Amino acid sequence: MDFSLSPDQQAVQELVKEFADREIRPYIAKWDREHHFPEHLPRKMGEAGILGICFPKKYEGSGLDYISLCLACEEIERAETSYREILSVHVGLTGLTILQWGTEEQKRRYLPDLATGRRLAAFGLTEPDAGSDVAGMKSTARRVGDKYILNGSKTWISYADKADVFLVFAKTDPTARHEGITAFIVERGFPGFSSSTIEGKLGVWAGNTGTLYFDNLEVPVENRLGEEGEGFKIAMSALDNGRLTVAAGAVGLIQACIDASVAYAREREAFGKPIGRYQLVQQLIAKMVRGRDTSRWVTYYAAWLKNQGKRCTREVALAKWHATTCAFEAAVDAVQVHGAYGFSTEYPVERYMRNAKGAVIYEGTTQIQEIMQGEYALGYRVDRPLRRELPAWPFAEDEEGDR
Repeated sequence: MDFSLSPDQQAVQELVKEFADREIRPYIAKWDREHHFPEHLPRKMGEAGILGICFPKKYEGSGLDYISLCLACEEIERAETSYREILSVHVGLTGLTILQWGTEEQKRRYLPDLATGRRLAAFGLTEPDAGSDVAGMKSTARRVGDKYILNGSKTWISYADKADVFLVFAKTDPTARHEGITAFIVERGFPGFSSSTIEGKLGVWAGNTGTLYFDNLEVPVENRLGEEGEGFKIAMSALDNGRLTVAAGAVGLIQACIDASVAYAREREAFGKPIGRYQLVQQLIAKMVRGRDTSRWVTYYAAWLKNQGKRCTREVALAKWHATTCAFEAAVDAVQVHGAYGFSTEYPVERYMRNAKGAVIYEGTTQIQEIMQGEYALGYRVDRPLRRELPAWPFAEDEEGDR
């Protein structure tokens, strides 16, 4: 097995690190403190090629692989979780799902704008009374001629008040559970759509989270993604994509905790020597290193399976569970290394801890991931082929010969 990065992957890693160091790191303490989302940032990420890393070139992407996407998530979250979430919801949950399930017309209409950052995308699955129990959603969609009429709401939606395009789910058969869900591509300007921002979050202050409202929302039939009743399968495949990006981002957050803790442990002295010389501090940092490396390889393995075009729901869920758990533990330990200063905004580790807590909840809680692994081991859960799988890499040549 070859664990080395290719020249293209190394170039992605360097490009995104340089972008994060220039466009995010100098400003993030202020943006976080002011709960400010810089609306220019997605456009700059698109212009830099970060948002289109793993979209085919014929849709204005870079045509690179899913490990490259992981590297981008690592480097962005090493600077700030709120903007790795752009890669998760814009690319993983929405863009890659349109690539997987969309018609050619849908892909040509939406993917170039997503790859270049001309439009920001978000993902609408969770509802006030339906989180882990997706089939319990109350939103409905009724076909009337050449339109669907959607009613309901979605909550805890990243970039709800900022995004232009949304992948949302509603029941076309309210009497059914999983089989009654259908997916739709919704644009902000569609009649009957509105949104609002959720205030008072524990973390990811420099991002935007909110609620979507559908009041007789009119969606053209051509904006249905997949067939009626395929929405649950589409949503679960979207979570496969999104969980990969969350796991990769968690690796970056662990690295940020290591960076901050090592620097502080070398400069801070107690009883006449740097605290890094004390074994208990070394143990805390060693645990972070263990979490970083084990999380990185389980995540890269899932990405490698995606490159082969293989179903990897179990592996992605395992990566998300392990990496986000390790990231939260690393953030708590980083605060401990910093002592009283870890409890203040003078150092970034308190922000890391607040942000890390979200990842063990969204896109499937830690408890959901544990249940999944147990069911796989017992044979109660088996992955079956989908009608459409995410394209393997390298992408097939298009009519212009691009890859």
